[in-house]
Amino acid sequence: MERTFRHVADGKGLSFNIEIERGLPAAIQTDAQRLDQVLKNLLSNAFKFTERGYVNLQVFRAREGWNTDRVMLNRAPSVLAFAVSDSGLGIPRDKQSTIFEAFHQADGSTSRRYGGTGLGLAISRELARLLGGEICLESAEGRGSTFTLYLPQIYTSAAPEKAASLTSAAGADAVAEAETQAEAAPIDVSVPDDRGNILPGEKSILIVEDDRDFAQWLLDSAHQKGFKAIVTSRGHSALSLVREFAPTAITLDITLPDINGWKVLDRLKADLTTRHIPVFIISVDEEPENALKYGALCFFTKPIGQEDVGALLTKARAMAEKESKELLLIEDNEVQRDSVRELIGNETAHVVEASNAQQAINLLKKQQFDCVVLDLMLPDMSGFELIQQIRAKHEKLPIIVYTVKDLTAEEEERLNRVAQTIVVKDVRSPERLYDQTAFWLHRDVAKLPEQKREMLKRLHDPDAILAGKKVLIVDDDIRNIFAMTSLLERYKMEVISAETGKAAIKLLEGAAGVDLVLMDIMLPEMDGYETMRAIRKMYGFESLPIIALTAKAMKGDREKCIDAGASDYIAKPVDTERVLTLLRTWIQR
Repeated sequence: MERTFRHVADGKGLSFNIEIERGLPAAIQTDAQRLDQVLKNLLSNAFKFTERGYVNLQVFRAREGWNTDRVMLNRAPSVLAFAVSDSGLGIPRDKQSTIFEAFHQADGSTSRRYGGTGLGLAISRELARLLGGEICLESAEGRGSTFTLYLPQIYTSAAPEKAASLTSAAGADAVAEAETQAEAAPIDVSVPDDRGNILPGEKSILIVEDDRDFAQWLLDSAHQKGFKAIVTSRGHSALSLVREFAPTAITLDITLPDINGWKVLDRLKADLTTRHIPVFIISVDEEPENALKYGALCFFTKPIGQEDVGALLTKARAMAEKESKELLLIEDNEVQRDSVRELIGNETAHVVEASNAQQAINLLKKQQFDCVVLDLMLPDMSGFELIQQIRAKHEKLPIIVYTVKDLTAEEEERLNRVAQTIVVKDVRSPERLYDQTAFWLHRDVAKLPEQKREMLKRLHDPDAILAGKKVLIVDDDIRNIFAMTSLLERYKMEVISAETGKAAIKLLEGAAGVDLVLMDIMLPEMDGYETMRAIRKMYGFESLPIIALTAKAMKGDREKCIDAGASDYIAKPVDTERVLTLLRTWIQR
């Protein structure tokens, strides 16, 4: 803490003292990474909201009479306290009951004076509870604040504490976010599976699920359908197991104890060796649109019945046994149809052609397709209207828009909501089209012709795609700018940065050739939404790719970002591989 915050204190002219009570034990048995995260969050907040005076950290034994609803603390023979105090703004009494809720500051607007995510205290409280502890607040408006973290000196078992924490004010979203920020190594669920007796050629299901009873039920269901099954409750283990066993399909829960399931899905689909494996999401998380858009085959909301599980397993077997995929190509230009058919090739899919919208609708009524590629400019119907008609009858059918049409921001926003991907025809678009059809048809890259394999490897080489591109990072936290700059410069990208919305606009007006913007939403004074709207009104920046970075990982935030002018959206804490995937996607467009 001294190394991290001393320069912050010196830069703001604040006193910063760390006091450790005499007679404390030499060590505490806990999760060091999570404790480090909580203390950094508390100190970062203290420095942010303190203009003059002091910030102090004190460590001491909890005094006699300490009592809480945290069972582990009450039973602990020794409780230590970490108190972060400051002489800053203080928190009014009527705000103290909500300050630990996600996305709350004393000033809760996105354009407030002080920037920041609004997740820090929610995450800190959840982490504290996962460690068997608690955070308490003492504050008065204008008289500073003291946040005290109480932890048992010896950590025992977090299971009952974690269950209780899920019903807290910050909720399951903050728990998932907290666990993503501080990845630990929890014990895997103990479900005996088939990993020791899977023979070559046998079909298997990888079950990624942290509810032991539900995982056992899925395993039994898989056995009934003739599958072997491997079970894990951890995302990290899943990523290893999928490479070891090459399963036929994967069932994935979003709420996992070590890393968020969205991150697991993203890593699976970003890897050429695993992206073809069908992923069925079974979760209480209610974002089916995101699941399908980012590569999952289906989304089931818990609780799920036997009929749905049976359908899932039947679908997985059918996909594994179906050698030829069916692709519907809707294009009125015969030369283009011939070109696409030749590009895709028989090894990828059997291509069925339609020269107009009505012909395509009739074909969709007669047979099942695994993917649709369409142009927007058709002779008898708008491509937008055709997509809506297809979606009404085939909600989960992957749709790839392949067009020369110069899309407006409004049209691109509409397509982002209903199509899996958009490929604008240009000099490199045939490669991107092939990549996307192979992706959505779940083709194993290893089984494609060598020429096509090499093409996909080149297309997914970050060095080749990102090198020389200019990115503008807009973030009010210099640490985030530094971290992101360090990452992108490794891929030979040119990085410029701004700490406010107004500074970003000024940079764009003066800097030539910016290829993409990474835009934080929680900016001081002029927030990210307002900044994006202003950029979209600037001449020549209507189609500049803007990826919104926000800690607001709540339902509806993607739509809010898109409405404000974002091209895409990613929630903090930002995953490196996810950022690189989005950069590649949007820079290629």
